[in-house]
Amino acid sequence: MNVKSSETQTAVKNLGWLVTFAGTGSLLAVGVLYAWSVVSKNIPVEWGWSELDKSMPYSVAVLVFSLMMVVGGRLQDRFGPRLVVTAGGISAGIGMIIASQSTSPLGYIIGYGLLLGTGIGFVYSSATPAAVKWFPAHKTGLIAGIVVAGFGSASAYVSPLANSLILSMGVSRTILALGISMLVVVLLLAQLIKSPPAGYTPPGSQPVAGGAADKRVDFTPKEVVKTWQFYDLWLMYAFGAGAGLMIISKLAMLVELQTGLTLGFLLVSILALGNGAGRVIAGSLSDKYGRKITLLGTLLFQAVLIILLSLASSDNVLGSTVVLVTLSALIGANYGALLAVFPAISKDYYGLKNFGANYGLVYTSWGLGGFMLSLMAGRVYDATGSFSFAYNLAAILLVMAAGLTLMLKAPQPKEIEVVPGLEDAVSPVAVVQEGMHPARRAASEPVVNP
Repeated sequence: MNVKSSETQTAVKNLGWLVTFAGTGSLLAVGVLYAWSVVSKNIPVEWGWSELDKSMPYSVAVLVFSLMMVVGGRLQDRFGPRLVVTAGGISAGIGMIIASQSTSPLGYIIGYGLLLGTGIGFVYSSATPAAVKWFPAHKTGLIAGIVVAGFGSASAYVSPLANSLILSMGVSRTILALGISMLVVVLLLAQLIKSPPAGYTPPGSQPVAGGAADKRVDFTPKEVVKTWQFYDLWLMYAFGAGAGLMIISKLAMLVELQTGLTLGFLLVSILALGNGAGRVIAGSLSDKYGRKITLLGTLLFQAVLIILLSLASSDNVLGSTVVLVTLSALIGANYGALLAVFPAISKDYYGLKNFGANYGLVYTSWGLGGFMLSLMAGRVYDATGSFSFAYNLAAILLVMAAGLTLMLKAPQPKEIEVVPGLEDAVSPVAVVQEGMHPARRAASEPVVNP
């Protein structure tokens, strides 16, 4: 048995980084979602779209994306990541092609909203679990950060590329070209994304001791939602990511209103680079110093940055181009940090076996929180002509999210109560996590893909 295990390790030991970069590339490709900021500004007048029409395809895509994370995660846990990423690439590609053949809001809502959003959810929910399974637990944050950095950095190339293509070939052909290119790239990279074989233990993993306290349990999605930690994580994610998105979605407009500077493309690109880098850096820091302290520092730092941004004007140094670029990069980095640490902490708390579906449940807070808070900021601005409400609310929510980190602790194992006479049926040292059914047995062997 030991010989077989050793042979398995040797045969697959180098696939971890291949899967990681294939996942990163897939998410970089489906980042065509971010082309919408350029596309919506260039919708031809003859199409007759209102401003509400222009906002709907992207809003629907983001909402569907977050909700389909649950479905895609459950499917990859059951059928493996290669199949689900392939299906996601096909859905996203077909969606872009359908949108390119339409000039109506409905056509874009179906193609760019529903189908592209579904495809992104499938790819996103499968790429990270597949990668982290190849690495020991102490690298979870780093690997998760590298993979999701692909999606976070996408707008740095998508926005200028889409703008250039639209100027040369128009909106419809640009959507078609981006869609076909994305489809080909994702389908090719999907074939490289796979989970390790059953029984695989990542090199460098800490051996599991024999004591009950060291045994591990994998939660099912139904068991996850019975733990109070899930709701704490959900609110933290909704408050932290929603507050960040509320400001980020209006950043170029905010800067222009407060300082008179037109820095749209520059700020978007800088923020995207910060977003991607923040995911890798924060993921690595959370591995070294812990998830809680990384989240606490990130959330409080973000609150300070947003307060500084609210004070920027043409009359002070905060309104200078250098400071605004720096603030944009740091705000992007702190926002991106959340997208790396939350999947890592979800894996820590609820196990790796059902990681895709479980993190999908947590991730719904990103979609709903970001969607609702961004919409609220816009509506309040329309009513008051000021973004003071958005700034104040963002800072308050970030501080509240930081406060919620102080409550966090992993679901603690407890001994199963053994009925006298049935000692052989249930071991006295068998453990389950809080919120699990008492009959569920803890798994002490290495976590493997089902």
